[in-house]
Amino acid sequence: MERNRPKIIIADDHTLVAEACKKLLEAEYDVVATVGDGRALVRAASTLKPQLIVVDVAMPLLNGLDAGQQIKQMLPSVKLVYLTMSQDANMAVEAFRRGASAYLLKTCAASELTVAVREVLKGRSYLSPAIASDTVDFLLRQGKVLAEEGDQLTERQRAVLQLLAEGKSMKEIASVLKLTPRTVAFHKYRFWQPLRHTIYSFCESVRTITVDFLRPCASLLRGRTVEMEPFQRVPRIFAIVMLVLFLVVLARWRP
Repeated sequence: MERNRPKIIIADDHTLVAEACKKLLEAEYDVVATVGDGRALVRAASTLKPQLIVVDVAMPLLNGLDAGQQIKQMLPSVKLVYLTMSQDANMAVEAFRRGASAYLLKTCAASELTVAVREVLKGRSYLSPAIASDTVDFLLRQGKVLAEEGDQLTERQRAVLQLLAEGKSMKEIASVLKLTPRTVAFHKYRFWQPLRHTIYSFCESVRTITVDFLRPCASLLRGRTVEMEPFQRVPRIFAIVMLVLFLVVLARWRP
């Protein structure tokens, strides 16, 4: 192992991707660790203090954006290179807003990762050519983020929400985050409160639309005349066809 080679940590929950990145970079750099989740990344960075981290956005237990932000608070000089599948310019903006030095797509050529790492270690930034740099620059200048500041969740709330989305039970979440199950239940309740009104309004809208549509169809099926502009009299077969189409669409629809 040569002295003074930059230390790199690779974080990706896909072992094949992590090992491929390691093979690609270890000829020039000291790859001191590969980890498979965001919490392991934070612990490894705290202990090993790397100069650069190659990290995915979507990772279990703690996503790459939150993990990177926590690491930047501990190690302000660390360079974050995001390697992800997301081509969303807003995601790239959020990554740079949280301290990223580079944002690449997993579909890029292997040589692009080595170029990005070199550029970043020279103090420059790098953005995958597949993402419009003008759009990212514009959004950064506008201060656009994925959520309005006032609507953003706290770090703890985001952690609880991610683990809930991964299907973890409240006991499992409490164990991962070192909280009591009661505290997790409280956060879960806080998430649910603002959603209750939205869900109720959505259900009421669906019920109203359904009733308003089915009532004239039922009348037509019974042979009654229903005023439906621009048709004053709709044939019964038309009502049957429309009803069947409506039920098929309703059965296939997913929110």
